[in-house]
Amino acid sequence: MFALKTLRRETGAPALPALRLLAAAALATVLATTLAACSKPAPKVEDVRPVRAIVLASSNVDVNAEFAGEVVARVTSQLGFRVGGKIVERKVDVGAVVKRGQVLMQLDPQDLQLSQAQAKASLNSAETSRDLARAELKRYQDLREKNFVSQAVLDGKDATYKAAQAQVEVAQAVYRGQSNQSGYASLLADGDGVITRLDGEVGQVVSAGTPVAVLARNGDREVVIGIPEDKVETMRGVKNVVVRLWADPKQALPGKIREVSPVADPATRTYLAKVTIPNAPEARLGMTAVVQFASTTATPQIKVPLTALFNEKSQSSVWVVESGAVKLVNVTVGGVAGNDLLLSSGVKEGQTVVTAGVNLLKPGQKVTILGADLATPATAALNAGGAAK
Repeated sequence: MFALKTLRRETGAPALPALRLLAAAALATVLATTLAACSKPAPKVEDVRPVRAIVLASSNVDVNAEFAGEVVARVTSQLGFRVGGKIVERKVDVGAVVKRGQVLMQLDPQDLQLSQAQAKASLNSAETSRDLARAELKRYQDLREKNFVSQAVLDGKDATYKAAQAQVEVAQAVYRGQSNQSGYASLLADGDGVITRLDGEVGQVVSAGTPVAVLARNGDREVVIGIPEDKVETMRGVKNVVVRLWADPKQALPGKIREVSPVADPATRTYLAKVTIPNAPEARLGMTAVVQFASTTATPQIKVPLTALFNEKSQSSVWVVESGAVKLVNVTVGGVAGNDLLLSSGVKEGQTVVTAGVNLLKPGQKVTILGADLATPATAALNAGGAAK
């Protein structure tokens, strides 16, 4: 009554419309409560997660590691002039295929030719002096036979002749050396191959021995890779080495470790290794390649992808699918093979293991496997081998 009187005093109108509004609101609340009490609860939807999985298979082949590298020539020569001078001609470009003895660059030969001419003149002078000493010796030998001169005089003439002959031999050696120097004005390819770099240009003055061209010789190619320090000794003992070019990964080329650096690279802390690819013309210089080291184990090994491993509390596990649900199984990791793990215990061949979505599962979780067919590692390897053929 107090509220109604107050309402009348404030509005100056009858309170009947306000009462009707209050009654309508109360009726709506009662009806909503009644309908909620009479409605049935919504059925619970079972949580089924989609996952990817594989069927485990065992194999005796164990790929220990893969390393990426670059194809290089087994023999690479840095060529330079054997004398100093000014480059006046360059006859090749980078990428040019050259033959042994082909001229690559030419120095200005003027000074070398002058030195050669000087040596030739010195040789002619020495020969003239020798010929004079020989004639003098012959004349004194005739006089000695007639006893016109003493033996001491004859010995002096003989010594003079021998000294002149020695001067001729010295002049001949100097002349041959200067002739070689003149020939060194031309830079020649020391083998068949391809020019991979040029560091000298026309007009440049170079000193003797400065590299001006790099020649990659024809022959076997090699792949240069870096091996981590914890795998160096293991890789040394692997005999089955396969090289796959990025340009044609289906083709497997046999390789052989030729050299492993005894010192780690100061920048990468890896050990430089060179893997020879004999008789592989398709391996062109600078190509990217992957070197696979494989070995055969005494007992079959089970492989799973790295994504299949679930780590919790320092325990390695995998999710095994049984009757549409998953269960967590502890496993022992025996090693690493590329992007796969080798499991030595915990699972067996034929079981289905989840490979994607492992962090979203819980024991007893219902799952649906994506893809109608489950590809086993053995089947995938067989298909890859068939595709390579």
